[in-house]
Amino acid sequence: MKKNVLKITAVLGLTTVLLNSCGPKENTPLVYFPDMYFPVAYDPLMKAQDAYSDHENEIPAFVKNSFATGLAPVEGSVAQNKDGIFEEGLLPRNVDEYNAGYDASKKMTGSPLNPANAAKDIERGKMLFDHTCAACHGTGGDGQGPIVQSGAFSGVPNYADREITVGSVHYVLTNGRNAMGSYAGQLNAGDRWRVAMYVMSAFKKGAAPAAATTATPAAATTETTTETKK
Repeated sequence: MKKNVLKITAVLGLTTVLLNSCGPKENTPLVYFPDMYFPVAYDPLMKAQDAYSDHENEIPAFVKNSFATGLAPVEGSVAQNKDGIFEEGLLPRNVDEYNAGYDASKKMTGSPLNPANAAKDIERGKMLFDHTCAACHGTGGDGQGPIVQSGAFSGVPNYADREITVGSVHYVLTNGRNAMGSYAGQLNAGDRWRVAMYVMSAFKKGAAPAAATTATPAAATTETTTETKK
């Protein structure tokens, strides 16, 4: 008798579970991690709401930003402009503007960085050049980097054969020239000047690393890549 009661109880319990699991879903059970159970792809400009309820999201960062989810980067998560150089202004709108900026940049014989730190700046410029530029330009600046020697690319000039200044090197790093694209996305404003200083110091002997006396032309302080005259 006792065994029969247990069997009947077990059957009834199993039947109840099966019926409930196949029943309507209006009354969903409690979810312990709703943010993971109901994932939401936020639009940066949308008003943030909890995906699992009707009330507005009360995350303090969203509240301070008028509930928009597009927040500023966390402090320290992006490179800081410690050099204080704000040079990315108007973009050249055409080839003529680009070339005018390039010609003006050749008149710049010094960088805007503190001349007292020239030795350290050139040292960092060498490190950045070796990591970023030497693959094409070669560690000796002769245009015979490993990519060129492999035959995958050609036409990289020898710095010794070019009429360049620290300003024009920086301008090309910022805007690109001919087959070379802009490196403004790889090097921040100050570091582009450091690479230019290193190029002049190492491959164009006697170039002055001191601060330039000529004001930076507006067209020479831009962030773009465009076709140029050869």
